[in-house]
Amino acid sequence: MKTINIIDSKNHVGETVQIGAWVANKRSSGKIAFLQLRDGSAFFQGVLVKNEVGEELFDVAKNLSQETSVLVTGEIREDTRSKFGYEIGITGLEVIGESQNYPITPKEHGTDFLMDHRHLWLRSSKQHAVMQVRNELIRATYEFFNDRDFIKIDPPILTSSAPEGTTELFETDYFGDPAYLSQTGQLYLEAAAMAFGKVFSFGPTFRAEKSKTRRHLTEFWMMEPEMAFVHQDESLEIQEQYVAFMIENVLENCAYALDVLERDTEILKKYTQLPFPRISYDEAVELLQQNGFDDITWGDDFGSPHETFIANHFEKPVFILNYPKSMSPFYMKPHPTRDDVVIRADLIAPEGYGEIIGGSERAVGFDYLLEQIEKDGLDRKDYEWYLDLQKYGAVPHSGFGLGLERTVTWVCGIEHIREASPFPRLLHRIYP
Repeated sequence: MKTINIIDSKNHVGETVQIGAWVANKRSSGKIAFLQLRDGSAFFQGVLVKNEVGEELFDVAKNLSQETSVLVTGEIREDTRSKFGYEIGITGLEVIGESQNYPITPKEHGTDFLMDHRHLWLRSSKQHAVMQVRNELIRATYEFFNDRDFIKIDPPILTSSAPEGTTELFETDYFGDPAYLSQTGQLYLEAAAMAFGKVFSFGPTFRAEKSKTRRHLTEFWMMEPEMAFVHQDESLEIQEQYVAFMIENVLENCAYALDVLERDTEILKKYTQLPFPRISYDEAVELLQQNGFDDITWGDDFGSPHETFIANHFEKPVFILNYPKSMSPFYMKPHPTRDDVVIRADLIAPEGYGEIIGGSERAVGFDYLLEQIEKDGLDRKDYEWYLDLQKYGAVPHSGFGLGLERTVTWVCGIEHIREASPFPRLLHRIYP
């Protein structure tokens, strides 16, 4: 007898198979028991008819508790009434591991409760669907960049310097010297791009600030490419192609998960239509002011209401270009005709999800970068290796970073970014 996964049921209609699963839920009448089963690949229904399996086995099924693990045997058949489309008519059932008083019952639970039990929350149908989408976004990322001859690089997680700002660093002791959890691998990727031309990394990054909104995590995964001999315009084209490619693959390969999440796929299809709109920072401020936002002036960073309005105005992801130099990191290229802005762009997702990509063309020039490092109060000796890149064949280059969890949140259409990470950190609470 063949052992299969639930997701492969469509290939075994009419066959008697065996499946190892957990009981997510159940209901029964006097003559029929319905088990909601999950095995990690999908959820579907198992049906036992008392007259067919006997009273003893039927009583076992009827009294199964939530999350009991079982080995079921039966025939796969079509089930046009369900979203999944298939079920198993159970003729044999063996209890593998009992479950008592499972805390996440089939009722509404608050976010704090679910986060405290997120090692179990992963078993729910919604979290299962979110993780399937997340996995597809990761798979599509590797396909996209591998097909374009990028080299995968893994920058260090423990670093001695701060690319983004010293106030957001988690400090630790490194054998008597201070070290920090990485905010970004970008500076290291710039070095790698000078060796390989086109590189990318995909790994964890950290922000030492207590999250006060549903859109921020202290720990998240970020995808960062860096490209030599590439200016900002070409980088923007790669960014929008990458985002559209990920969504296309989710639509193609995660239909069941999107259905579970009740995500409107027609809306997602709009986000694959290129090019994405582009608007300058100046124009964005003007647009906001013309539409009643009197809390924003030139030089201010955009908050969630501002980003939401701008992206919803275009009904598609939108690039905001050329931000003020005063609010940008030291490594961004200054604008060729203006002293007050840099060649930077953020990609803002619609529907209220905010920035999903931040990127820029990088500054080139030893004297300029040294001046910016010193102006930001950074220690030159921590950046000598980075300044070396300007001594030995510096070239124009660009890059960007995409936050995975926020992208998952947007694509899935879920409310809270913490649902998009398998073990997200909640504010300052550390989960073992």
